[in-house]
Amino acid sequence: MLELLGRRWVGMVLLAGQRGARRFGQYRAFVHGISDRVLTQRLRELEQVGLLERQVIPSTPVQILYAPTARGTELIDAMQPLFEWTARNPGALDKLP
Repeated sequence: MLELLGRRWVGMVLLAGQRGARRFGQYRAFVHGISDRVLTQRLRELEQVGLLERQVIPSTPVQILYAPTARGTELIDAMQPLFEWTARNPGALDKLP
């Protein structure tokens, strides 16, 4: 799990899904600076390991939503103290190589 969470943008993508199902564009708007290609990769990876669920809504146009699974929600809850620490300590990691 640490290997997955260590990948760039994974934590932010998980955090973006914290409040329920979102469309691709909503994830992109939340995760500033991520490219469409990388966001697609991260969403697929999180889906493959069972942390996100992809929902296809048959409408015109077709809507695709990504929502955390129960396991994903549990992981987000476990990561919450880390997100809060990061918010309280902006720039704390700026000196990393």
